[in-house]
Order: sequence, then C-alpha cells, then structure tokens
Amino acid sequence: MSWVILKEFFDIGRWVVPIPVTLHALRHKRNTAACAGWIGVSWMSPYIGSALYLMFGINRVYRRARKMADQHTWEGRELLVKYRQVIEGNLAPLAKMLGRLTERPLMRGNSVKVFHDGDNTYPIMIEAIQNAQSSVVLCSYIFRDDVVGEDFAEALINAHTRGVEVRVLVDGIGSGYFRCPIQRRLRKKGVPCARFMHSIWPWKMPFINLRNHRKILVVDGRVGFMGGLNIGAENVLSLKTKIPVADTHFLVKGPVVHQLAVAFAWDWSFTTGETLKGTPYLPEPGPVGDIPMRVVTSGPDMDLEKIEYGMLQALTLAKKNIRFMTPYFLPDERFSSVINLAAARGVVIDIVVPQRSNHRIIDYARDASLRPYLDAGCRIWMADPPFNHSKLMVVDDEWSFVGSTNLDVRSLRLNFEVNLEMYDIGLATELSKFIDSHKKNRLTHHDIDRIPFVLQVRNEVFRLFMPYL
Repeated sequence: MSWVILKEFFDIGRWVVPIPVTLHALRHKRNTAACAGWIGVSWMSPYIGSALYLMFGINRVYRRARKMADQHTWEGRELLVKYRQVIEGNLAPLAKMLGRLTERPLMRGNSVKVFHDGDNTYPIMIEAIQNAQSSVVLCSYIFRDDVVGEDFAEALINAHTRGVEVRVLVDGIGSGYFRCPIQRRLRKKGVPCARFMHSIWPWKMPFINLRNHRKILVVDGRVGFMGGLNIGAENVLSLKTKIPVADTHFLVKGPVVHQLAVAFAWDWSFTTGETLKGTPYLPEPGPVGDIPMRVVTSGPDMDLEKIEYGMLQALTLAKKNIRFMTPYFLPDERFSSVINLAAARGVVIDIVVPQRSNHRIIDYARDASLRPYLDAGCRIWMADPPFNHSKLMVVDDEWSFVGSTNLDVRSLRLNFEVNLEMYDIGLATELSKFIDSHKKNRLTHHDIDRIPFVLQVRNEVFRLFMPYL
C-alpha cells in the first residue's frame, strides 16, 4: 500500500515540481534561450531538472550583491566629486554613458605606466609590496605556488609580519579547486587569504560556473596594478617554461586608485564578510598626472554586462580605427554585429589574436567564427609565439580600454572582470604601436578555405559550445 501511495506522490510531483521553476525562470531569466532551456529541462525531467536549476540556475550572486549594497557604504564620495573630469568631443557620449552605467565618475589627475610580461612587471609589483607602509590588497585569478608565487608570498608574509594590513583573494577555481597551495602557505603565516566563491559542495556554491578573473594589486591605497597578468612562472619568458605566456600590465597612480581599491574591497566583503574601511585601505590619493581614467567592473551581479556595454558604445562612436588584442576571440552575435557594422561604415578594424593559445578547443571554436569578420572587411592577424595574453582595445588613437576581460562570452557575461578606461592620446599611441608590432600574419579567406573539411567540421562542433568555453 505504501508503494502505491509513494508512486502516486511522485506522479503528482511530476506536474507540480516544475511549476515554481517555470515561474522563477520566466521572471528572472533575461536570456530567452536559457529561460526556455531551463523550463524544458524541468518539465522533461522534473526532479533532476528542478534540482539542477535550484543549484545552478538561480543567480544568488545578484541577490547577495544587492544585500551588500544596502549594508555597506564605501568611503571617498568627496574624493570622487573633487576629481571629476568631463570629456568633450566625439567620445563625450561614451564617457557620459559609462558614468551613468557604472555610477563612478571619470577622474582626472592620474598617471599610468605600461609593463610587458612578468619579467618586467613582477619585480616592480614585489618592490611595491616590500615598500608598503599601511596596506596591501591583492586579487588574482591564478596565483601559483611556484618559484614566482613563492617570491610574492614571501613579500606578502614579510609585509604582514611588520604590521601591514594584507588581504589576498584568489579564485576558487583558477588557483586550484580541490587544493590551493598558495592559500595554505599564506594562512600558515597568518596572512588573510580567501578563495572567491569556493565550496566542494554544489548546493553551497552560489554559482559554480562563475569565476573572479580580476587582477588587482593596491598598495597603501595609492599605488595600483591591474591588467591581464596572473601570478605564475609561465609569465616570465626568461624561464622558458613549456607554454610561455606574454602579457601586459599597468601601474596606475592618482585618484583612480581609490576606485580600484573599492573594487577589491567589494569582492573581499562579498567573500569574507569583512568590510575594509579607513585610511589604511581607502586614503585620499592626490593627483600625480593628467590622464582621465575610470574603473569599469562587470560580473553576474549588479555590474552585469557593463564592460561589454562600454565596448559596444565605443565601437558605435568610432570614426577612424579600432584595434583589438585578445587571447581568446569568441564574442556573441550582438558584439559581432556591432564590430561588422563599424567595419561596413569604413572604420579600420584590426583584430590581433594568437596563432595558437593555451586552450586548443577555444582556438578551434574561434577559427570557425572568423569568416564573417573577413566578409565585413575586418583585418585579422595571427600573432607569432609566445602566446600573448594581453587584453587591449584602442579607439581612434584616443581612448584605451584595458584590463582582465577577454573577448568571449564567458568573460563578458559570466566572469567577474575589471577594466580601466583612459582618455589619453599618448597612451593610446603607445598601445597602438604595441598591437601593430604583433600584426605579422594576416588571415585571408584563402587561409580559411584551405582548412581540411574534417577540421572545419571539428571547429564547427566546438563552436556550438562557445558560451561555455
């Protein structure tokens, strides 16, 4: 008798359980394909599908971010007003739009230095940590416990030992999912180190597919580093590792460092619940240059798609030329359309990608997607080794957009990213020359046609998984 009752209970459940999933998806899923997919899965497999939606389909990150916004107020409002910069000319709508979108002002009085590869960048970063007086905050997607990671760890531990407030945040996947040696090393010496959104239990994971891809180092609230450079031996070209990685990183000073520090403080509070306040973390950095800058963050929280919207607006306003340099090039259909429309109206568009990246599957998917750009008139260049991990965008030799964001769906929609926009002709010219120096091998229609049929099919198959790569 009990089996009959149990069977009737499950039969009723097959029609009842998918209803709340359907209602929730209809109300909260902006992407129609994702909405339809989750609803379909929940009705085809009510119990398993609904359980998967409960674990992975609900964006608890956004809900937690809204709660944080109500609980925390970050210092420095007067500073933001004091150094506010207004842009005039063709790019004025871009500056205005990003101001409204990010709720951060464009700030004057900043300086920037460009560094390439870990060979040149790491010594400067470590020296800054060694000279720290009050605070060091560091966020990195990858922080390896190798010869390079050991140097950083030693500098961080020494800073902590002499009384500097040190906080280290690493990604829960990028720096090791099951084991995170660098966290163990730092915590053993008393250095606070947290793993962003990490849990071995799926039901405790806010969203297992989301990653903190930001690279931020702020020392004493006055010196900031950001860009694409992770922490690992592969980034030091002189070490000649198996897969060497070239990259570009930026040293910034001035009022904009406050925005960079707040971006870290938000992630740290989100992860640990600790609010970073006061002079050690958020002092008032004075002007040290004349470059207008603004930090732009994005992620599946309250910053959803903000970096992508900034890029789209810049593409729309471009008059002369656009240069991209990216390790992975898999933008969605919306982004692709705007690029191709810009090319169609006569804007010279150069896209520099590595001939071979460190993820072959992504290369296959990318290669299957390149023909429409050539058809539109874009120029695509395959950079020679070593694999370059730089993420750079320059518009009309006036506006630069740099940081941690790749041109792919994961980076633009799912990852937590940080970019920096800069309105400066000198910097834009410097980055343009760097990008142009990698324009060695131009891709043509003939090159694509020469790919064997079997490989073309393989590439098209991997292209179907573009949103998940």
